[in-house]
Parts: sequence; C-alpha cells; structure tokens
Amino acid sequence: MLTTILGAFRVAEIRRKILFTAAMLFLYRVGTHIPAPGINSNAVSQIQRQLGGNSILGLLNLFSGGGLGRIALFALGIMPYITASIILQLLQVVVPSLEKLSKEGEVGQARITQYTRYLTVGLAFAQSIGYVFLFRSFEKSAGATLISNFTLFKVFLIVISLTAGTVLLMWMGELITQRGIGNGISLLIFGSIVARIPSGITSWWNNPDQVFRVIMPFIAIGVVAAIVFVELGQRRIPIQYAKRVIGRRMTQGGQTYMPLKVNMAGVIPVIFAVSVMTIPPTVGQLIGQNRAGFGTNLYNFFNPGGWHYLVGSSILIILFTYFYTAVTFNPVDQADNLKKYGGFIPGVRPGRPTAEFLDRILARLTFPGALFLAAIAALPVILISQTSANFAFGGTSILIVIGVALDTMRQLEAQLMMRNYEGFLK
Repeated sequence: MLTTILGAFRVAEIRRKILFTAAMLFLYRVGTHIPAPGINSNAVSQIQRQLGGNSILGLLNLFSGGGLGRIALFALGIMPYITASIILQLLQVVVPSLEKLSKEGEVGQARITQYTRYLTVGLAFAQSIGYVFLFRSFEKSAGATLISNFTLFKVFLIVISLTAGTVLLMWMGELITQRGIGNGISLLIFGSIVARIPSGITSWWNNPDQVFRVIMPFIAIGVVAAIVFVELGQRRIPIQYAKRVIGRRMTQGGQTYMPLKVNMAGVIPVIFAVSVMTIPPTVGQLIGQNRAGFGTNLYNFFNPGGWHYLVGSSILIILFTYFYTAVTFNPVDQADNLKKYGGFIPGVRPGRPTAEFLDRILARLTFPGALFLAAIAALPVILISQTSANFAFGGTSILIVIGVALDTMRQLEAQLMMRNYEGFLK
C-alpha cells in the first residue's frame, strides 16, 4: 500500500487528484468548526456535556465529524443525501417511471441524480428545523441560552445556513468523484469518522475499565482482519469466448472469469441502515423529554447500544444488502451481454440458464456477506456494552473506514496501472 501511495505521487495527474481530494476534505473539516450564525457556542458545549456520548446525538455527531455537537455549518453532514438516495432507490422498484429512467443510461441516471438533489434539500431543511428545536428543548436543563432573541427570522437564518451547508457538502462530494480519487460521498463520511479517532483513542486509554482497555485492541485487530479478508474474497466464474467472424477477420476465443465478491454491496447497506435507524430515536428526543411520554419511550426503545437498535439495524443491513446487490448486479443483463459477445460459462447453456446460474451463485454469496455485515456492525457494540465502557466507535464505523479505504486504494491502483502499463515491448 505504501508503494502504491508513493508511486501515485510520482504521476503529476494522480498527484493533482490526491491533493484536490485532500483540499476538499480539509475544507469539510474547517466547516465543521464554524458555528452557524446566531448560535451560542458556550451553550452548545454545556448541552453536550449534559447529554454525554450515549445519546442518539452522539452517534449522529460521529457521522457529522463533530459538526452537530457544535451546530456548525456542516452540522447535518452528508446524511440527508444518503437518506435521499435510499428513498430514490426504493422508489425505482415501486414507481414505473423511475424504473424506466434508471434503464435509460446516463440521461436517466442524471435525471434521478437531480431528483436526489432536490429531495436532499427538502430533507436537510426539515432536519435543520428539528435540530434547532431539539437543542432549544435542552436549554432549561443545561441552564444556558442557545439562541438569544429567539425569533422567526433567527430560526430561518440558522435553518438556511445548515441546509446550505449540506448542499455545499453534496457539491463537494460530487467534485471529489469527478476530479479526485474515490467516491466523494463515501470519503466525506470516511473523513467524519477518522476525525473522531484521536478522541476515541483518548477515551479508550483513560477509561477506568481495565478489561475494556485490554480487550479493545484485540477486538479492533480482529474486526479489521475479518473485514479485509471478506472484502477481498470473491467467487470467480470461468467465462469462455468462442471464435467469431467479424467482417473478414476472425477473432480468437479466450478464457477469462467473472469476479463475484462475497460482499458485493460494500459499506452502502451499513450506511443505509444507520441512517434509517437514527430516525426513530431522533424523533423521540424531538417530541419531548418527559419520561412518561411517548417520545422518551420511543427514544429508549431505539437507543443506540440497546438490543432493539441492534436487532433492527441487523435486519435492515441484511435487507439492504440483498436490495443493493440486486440493484447493482442484474443476472439477466449479464447473461444477455455474455450471449451478445459470444461468451458462455462452461457447462451452462447461454441465455436463461446462465441467468439462473448467476442468480443462484449470487444468492449463495450474498447471504453470508449480509450476515457478516450484520455481525461486524453488532458484535463489537455487544462486547463493549458488556464492559460498561463509553467508546465512540463500533463495528459500523470500522467497517465504513476499512471499506472506503480499500475501495479508494483499488481506484488508485487502477489509475496507476493505466499510466504505468509497460506492455511486452521494453
């Protein structure tokens, strides 16, 4: 990996892409420290000390890179865009017009992307209003005034600022994808989690629970090794191409393979599940702080670290894994493409039998991959909760970090291979 990074800096074009990506991530980190206009920073600090890190705001603050804890310009992070993407991809299965757009190539995808942007703005606007009133509900218990001279204009100014911050992040993520290295949206989430690593290491080292301090490094190493092992695992389907006559030329047949990954969906199902599971406890905290009320019961039922939250997130991860795999890999289309270009799987007839064969193999691979994602997301949280330790990171965060890092490194290696391919002439 170090050789790949050093080799990338020797190529001027790749070096510019890496520096551009780093500059965008730096601007993102700066935006998480700039408070929104009209917010009392001291009051925000007192509210955070009162809530601690065990609330749902602690989890949301992790994915916003600490911006939510400061009510900064980038307090919402990129999660509204993730939620909008979930909704649009689900609607493609239900709404025929959206399904038709998804099959129209680049033009259709551009239209769906535009719809996703519009929905992101609406979700960010609604979440901004909710967070303003949610933090204001903590003023009495914290003994501090969050927004002085609380008026409609002041609330509108804060909401517009937070919404504009999310739109700016969405634009920065698309710029990283186009001009940088890796997927921009995933890298923004990656930067949010990595920025919290120093505080996480400090909380681990200063934790009074000696058992937690001893077993945590072994848990982290084991989880990282398991993630890398499964992420790189794949089933290689042999493909044979027959000789074909094109014009007056005869093309030679050849052998290759179709790689089917064990975890073909990557970290997307985990991000989807986390964004969905944070909605009920956030709504619960927003409704009210009365212990006997519906809002508090809803928050306690779906509180992160509780078994209801773990079971719900595990089920959603498994469902989203199957769903996203079906969206990204269509066995019927793959079989048609193989038949069109004269390819076939040895021992399997072209056409429908090939599609059924690929679908059967994909179902066998997706099930252990989905169970693995659910176990990685839930098991560290269960083990850490048994030690009564307060730690900001679990399997979900580590899975996202490792998955995005591996994907970015693969793209970097592909860029290097395109520019440093020597061929057979020396």
